[in-house]
Amino acid sequence: MSVAAYFNADENGHKSFELPGASPHYNPDRPGQVEHIALDLDFDIPKKSYSGTCTITLNPVRNGVDSLTLDAVSLTITSVTIGDEPQPFDYDGEQLHIHLTKPTLAGQAIALTIAYAVKEPQRGIYFIAPDEHYPDKPHQVWTQGEDEDSRFWFPCFDYPGQLATSEVRVRVPKKYFALSNGDLISTEDDGKAKIYHWKLDKVHPSYLMTLAIGEYDSIETEWRGRPVRYYVAKGRKDQIQLTMGKTPQMMERFSQVFGYDYPFSNYDQACPADFIFGGMENTTTTLLTDRCLLDKRAAIDNLRSETLVAHELAHQWFGDLIVINHWSHAWVKEGMATYSEVLWLEEAYGRDEAMYYHLNHARDYLAEDASRYRRPLVTHIYREPIELYDRHIYEKGSCVYHMIRQALGDELFTKTLQTLLTDNAHSTVETVDVLRAIDKATGKNLRYLFDQYVYRGGHPDYSVTYSWDSDSNLAKLMVTQTQVADGKSQVQEGLFDLKIPIGFGYGTGKTVDVQTVTVRIHERQQAFYFPLQKKPDFISFDVGNHTLKTIQLEYPLKELQAQLQHDPDPISRLYAAKAIAKKGTLEAVKTLSAALVNDAFWAVRAEVAEALATIQLDQAVTGLLKGLEDKHPKVRRAVVNALAGVKTVESYKALKSVVEKGDKSYYVESAAAMALGKVGASTLDNGKNKEKKTLKLLEMVLEKRAGWNEVVRSGAIGGLSVFKSSEAALDLLLPYTEIGVPQALRLTAIRALGRIAAGQSKGGCDRILDRLEAIAREEFFLTQVAVVMALGQMEVSGAVRVLRGLAEQSPDGRVKRRAEEAMGKVRKAIGADKAVDELRRDLDELKQLNRDLKSRLETLEAKAKAEKKAND
Repeated sequence: MSVAAYFNADENGHKSFELPGASPHYNPDRPGQVEHIALDLDFDIPKKSYSGTCTITLNPVRNGVDSLTLDAVSLTITSVTIGDEPQPFDYDGEQLHIHLTKPTLAGQAIALTIAYAVKEPQRGIYFIAPDEHYPDKPHQVWTQGEDEDSRFWFPCFDYPGQLATSEVRVRVPKKYFALSNGDLISTEDDGKAKIYHWKLDKVHPSYLMTLAIGEYDSIETEWRGRPVRYYVAKGRKDQIQLTMGKTPQMMERFSQVFGYDYPFSNYDQACPADFIFGGMENTTTTLLTDRCLLDKRAAIDNLRSETLVAHELAHQWFGDLIVINHWSHAWVKEGMATYSEVLWLEEAYGRDEAMYYHLNHARDYLAEDASRYRRPLVTHIYREPIELYDRHIYEKGSCVYHMIRQALGDELFTKTLQTLLTDNAHSTVETVDVLRAIDKATGKNLRYLFDQYVYRGGHPDYSVTYSWDSDSNLAKLMVTQTQVADGKSQVQEGLFDLKIPIGFGYGTGKTVDVQTVTVRIHERQQAFYFPLQKKPDFISFDVGNHTLKTIQLEYPLKELQAQLQHDPDPISRLYAAKAIAKKGTLEAVKTLSAALVNDAFWAVRAEVAEALATIQLDQAVTGLLKGLEDKHPKVRRAVVNALAGVKTVESYKALKSVVEKGDKSYYVESAAAMALGKVGASTLDNGKNKEKKTLKLLEMVLEKRAGWNEVVRSGAIGGLSVFKSSEAALDLLLPYTEIGVPQALRLTAIRALGRIAAGQSKGGCDRILDRLEAIAREEFFLTQVAVVMALGQMEVSGAVRVLRGLAEQSPDGRVKRRAEEAMGKVRKAIGADKAVDELRRDLDELKQLNRDLKSRLETLEAKAKAEKKAND
């Protein structure tokens, strides 16, 4: 099949990944191999500037190269030399063109020394400082190179295919500490300054070079004698152990499951302020957002910080030890780092916890596939590489690695990873190298899996019906792949050809026997008949739920009840719960209410709560309320979220109680505040409205519940945003979008403006649009993303204008893309409104025409009568 066919997603009802301006991207020609990069920099932190040299050692691959082109954006270049000999150069603000005085000789290395300076940079390197709005911010400097932002802080060949050793020598005021890649080989006092000299003797790409400067509290521990260090802002030392303390155990786990010991001499983690990502896996030196630092209450039910630490650590193998040759293969590293979160949870908390976490990875990908676009994991057609960093390469990539593991088994999976890492250590890889490692280590051919899940977009959508023929003792399963239209018969038309295990479960007590038969599903619709000794108690489609898919179960209630109660796989149990809820009967309510109390696994209880809320019976609410007493905070949170959809006095009272009394979990409190807003904004079953009381309660939360990462107050902001026609709610919300409000809370408030705009008056919409337009001028990446999300929910032409400005002027490719997608969404919404208006205008015109015709007819009739009378 042609490449074009893979990308023509529109024919299957999915938006195209490619935006206007997308084109094929390739690595540039390679004049030589970069062997070493050395930076020697002197920082003036108050002036947000630095100067120094970048020395690049290049070993030419061919004779006669007389010019070199380096990436260098918004730098002040003062000279280029080789030894003592100046080299002529041209610089256009984006690329440095060096004209060598002597053409290269293959194999004879040259050392280019580029003297340069940077002042108030906008990307690549960030100066954080207190100001009038945020006086408590620390003075810090940190870098972020991925995807192609290292060129903003030093000249380089800025693409992942060039690997080199590196060193960073940096002079900073004496009160600061400077952290970089590798080992700290020396420190030197220099008057009021101090010089830190870091060196990494293993090759890595320019985007993984880093620098972090600040006043830190730190803790040092070790793994197998290798230093493991943590750096946080002064005063936050007590949060280190809660957040990152399991790092040595993770290093041990990954060394075992990857079949390759941690590959570097040390591992450092630092948590700078205002970091624009969750984390960045710079070689030996990970930077994590300071928002991941936990307090004791947050640690009750927050695994995200722990899995973030695991994700970035896993990159030291997948991304740093082996480096992608081109951005189009980013899934190789990001998918494995994301799957490593699952591997760690399996070790630390058990398989059920890991598999539920994995299910939510799949759901994240499925949501993007349904709402944004569908694309292959591997594509070199884009506008900027950062566009590739989506739910496909992370979460779908993780699902692909899980399917590889299931196809091979744990022992051969580890052997495959070991082969991939050993054969490609300290070099670059592409997707085909994963296939080669599988073949070499196991002899297995998994190209069918890659063809269907990696090199094209999509996944199977299964609908499964079951019936039992008691006369013949036959179980019948009808499986339909609903992602393609009837009549499609080929894999290249969107069908999937996979082997799926079907389980027949027997037993209703502690002893449950699941007999498994594997079938090949490759047609749009297939009927399977299974001769069995007796009728099974339940049926499990895709035993273990290892296949990336969606599934809709059409089973009789009795079999679904048995599956919910007795299937050993919790994922199958929660699928059964959702299928039971669709029955909508009182019997379904009783079954789910019992599971909400009795299921052993918290995630099943949580999903049962969500399922119960979808049943429009009073008894469902009664059953749901019992979940508020659950010991697990994530179940209580799920119950609170479910109650948001129940517009009754009983639900309102329950949520009001949680908001007033609080909860041990920040997240439960936050969810309760948001849910209270949703219920309070509605007319309840007694016909009354609770707007004034609800707004007062939410105002109380905003005034009194400041806390960790503003989680609770952000829930109250979410609650306010539901009052779409309330000017009072808007008046409460707008002040929290002002600069000076804690960043986490402010970003939530900015996003909420889009939601509350839906029912506001023209004056209210104008206030919202004016505020968003002003905020859009701010440069901080996360702020711009929040503005785009808000504007994308509005239905006014002014939103398109502001979004267009962000799409054209934002320096960040993700902001540009999101802004363009939001413009399309707003235009579509406006277009629908215009179509209604045009129909109304047409109707009015027809009415007017009808009136005119009637008037003319009456006039003609009057004239005819007059003429007739005159003639008579």
